[in-house]
Amino acid sequence: MSQATGEAGPGVDPGAAVDPGPAVDPGPGVDAPRRRHTARWVAGIVLLVAAALVAVLATRPGYSTVASPNASLGKVVVAAGPGPLATQQRREAAAAGAKTITLAGPTLTGQPFDLASYRGRWAVVNFFASWCPPCQQEEPDLVTFAFEHRSPTGTALIGVVVNDAPSRALRYQQQQGATWPVVADANGSAGVDWAVTGQPETFLVAPTGRVVAHFAGPLTLKDLDTALATAAVTSSGP
Repeated sequence: MSQATGEAGPGVDPGAAVDPGPAVDPGPGVDAPRRRHTARWVAGIVLLVAAALVAVLATRPGYSTVASPNASLGKVVVAAGPGPLATQQRREAAAAGAKTITLAGPTLTGQPFDLASYRGRWAVVNFFASWCPPCQQEEPDLVTFAFEHRSPTGTALIGVVVNDAPSRALRYQQQQGATWPVVADANGSAGVDWAVTGQPETFLVAPTGRVVAHFAGPLTLKDLDTALATAAVTSSGP
């Protein structure tokens, strides 16, 4: 019987690495759990991003939003920008409460002015400055509105110039063809009384002298006509 000697035999280097042979493909099912796990993570991240985007869009203020009444004045912001509001929103805003605010002082032409003298008529009070681009944007619509309501019993338009030189504001009004009275708020007291925070801001005053609507930002002729018509219907209701 022969005995194994442990020798590698001729031509074989005992220290050489053994070739394991060609790599074996484990098949498509081996990494499937890992791929499914990664897909779940990706899907979860996508859902979170989508949910965050929806939340941001849902809470962004649009052009037609109703804000809470101002605690000090009882006024209501019924427009956050130049777009028109839904009728129901305007009614809710007008019903939320309003307050009579005084406005008196000299006009740009030196004439005395008192808003109380307009009781019995609708009035639009517009705070503006000649250097303000949004004010310049809405000026042609204000001119048209004033012309359409030029009768003695029509809706009165009153301007209040703030943060501007009276001489420059007067020249601006003349260039634009504006003929309505403009009060010079030299010391800023009118802006404080009406809680104005920028230009332009416009207030709709009922014949009773109460502020029933407040617009922040430039207006169009359609905005003014719609607000006036809606407020008139609301004020005549039960």
